[in-house]
Amino acid sequence: MAHSLALAAYFLFTRHNDGLAARTLKKRLARGKEDPARIDERMGNPGLPRPDGPLIWIHAASVGESLSILELARRMLDARPDLHCLITTGTVTSAAALSGRMPDRMFHQYVPLDVASAVARFLEHWQPDLAVWTESELWPALLDATKKRDIAMVLVNARMSKRSYKRWKWLRRMASFILTRFDYALTQDKATAKYLENLGLPIAQIETTGSLKEGATPLPYNEVERKAFTNALGGRMLWLAASTHLGEEPLVATAHRQARRSFPELLLILTPRHPERGDKIAHMLRADGWNVAQRSKAQLLKAQTDIYLADTIAEMGLWYRLAPVSFLGGSLVKTGGHNPFEPAVLGSAILHGPHVFNFSDAFQRLEAAQACVPVADAGALAQKLGETLIPECSAKLATAAWAVCSEGADVTDRVLNVLMSYLPKADT
Repeated sequence: MAHSLALAAYFLFTRHNDGLAARTLKKRLARGKEDPARIDERMGNPGLPRPDGPLIWIHAASVGESLSILELARRMLDARPDLHCLITTGTVTSAAALSGRMPDRMFHQYVPLDVASAVARFLEHWQPDLAVWTESELWPALLDATKKRDIAMVLVNARMSKRSYKRWKWLRRMASFILTRFDYALTQDKATAKYLENLGLPIAQIETTGSLKEGATPLPYNEVERKAFTNALGGRMLWLAASTHLGEEPLVATAHRQARRSFPELLLILTPRHPERGDKIAHMLRADGWNVAQRSKAQLLKAQTDIYLADTIAEMGLWYRLAPVSFLGGSLVKTGGHNPFEPAVLGSAILHGPHVFNFSDAFQRLEAAQACVPVADAGALAQKLGETLIPECSAKLATAAWAVCSEGADVTDRVLNVLMSYLPKADT
């Protein structure tokens, strides 16, 4: 009974909290977490007119999710010249990452807050023919209102950790209500499929396809920037610490110091997951004696630079292409790791810490193929880094990882076929 009351209380809250929503947005705006020019979109007010013809709406929570969906959207638009695609995200960072990357007939809006009035305005304007939700960010009011409008809904790339499943078990009736808003769910792994079934989604509406990120196209890059950086390197060896989180930068710096005993001119490119932390990271590294060049400050890479702090967004395609070896952050701290297929498809050998539960299936496959190197701590990272920097070793790892990526190409094909089947037939 308490679980159904929890859902009822949530819906009651969403119907009567416009004032709180406005105050929340004001605070987020003050902290730089909202786009002032597009703040009205968060209350369901459209920033663009709705195009004529069929419209697919895709919601992606994070930068990684939004970028992973681009190839799928591109292929759908290629298959249906009459189709347009609306993609929604909730963060300024994800909107910036999508800018300039979307194909023709695809456009971005911020997802409305999960309050009844904002949701109603959003759906009334856009009236999508199909709603696609990626991975695990599920907003009850928005899902329920979409369902009530008889809009087909598909959950793709679904992923649920054991920890999340245990939490949802305590709210089983709420979970069942939310999940049964979907007509179909495509999961990354069998464990997620079982969790969804246990929480109330009928097994006939669940299919395990694998991770959609395996079928993603390589991250884009700027060739002019690549040539310029390569020239500035002057033949120096380098490695990349990608998408690091709070607490990892000192560990990475320690590993870099040890590795430089064998490779004195070794350069570290450090890309924090949250670029706004760049100034603090730069201060910490310089206080520890490192010569740091900070990309967000337009500081140039020089011969004496020890660490190049790439505290910018949407440039991971450049860094993965340059680095023969990449350590994936969020894995030496309990964040859960990041998508290993991004460096794998670009030929960068992968090192990672023990905490990769967000992509456990992907890392298990890579480890089984001897296509990545797990490390337990900074000391192990330094040791394995030294071994992996040897060209023969990094090339072997990169080749094996690329082979694992290529095996997942059919994932995009299957997801594409499922989604196309829910769209209205094209006029002939």
